[in-house]
Amino acid sequence: MGLQMKKIFKSLLLLSALAFFSPQVVMAQAENYPTQAAEKLTRGIANTATGFVELPKTMILASQKEGIVYGVTAGFLAGLLNVVGRTVLGVMDVVTFPIPTGPTVSPRYIWEDIGKETSYGK
Repeated sequence: MGLQMKKIFKSLLLLSALAFFSPQVVMAQAENYPTQAAEKLTRGIANTATGFVELPKTMILASQKEGIVYGVTAGFLAGLLNVVGRTVLGVMDVVTFPIPTGPTVSPRYIWEDIGKETSYGK
């Protein structure tokens, strides 16, 4: 029974691989690939270059929300974390741009929605 299960498993694996590499799937991925890779590279360069803007942005947003003392203290610390986060993720996007993925930082660019707090993940 073990040998027969291995044959079935190999057959299913082969069928799934063939379905994955079918011409329709490959062509659909190939058409969007250059655009997605270029977008990721652009996003990475922009976030690496502008990550430092997170510090004043976060301090201002925290001050508006919780008051000036909170903005200068906790907003400063949160801003430093956001500087590191946006910059490091920007570098990672530049390094891995051949593997297109969606944005990890929201908003994608610091200038897209300057009044929105930065978040990470989906």
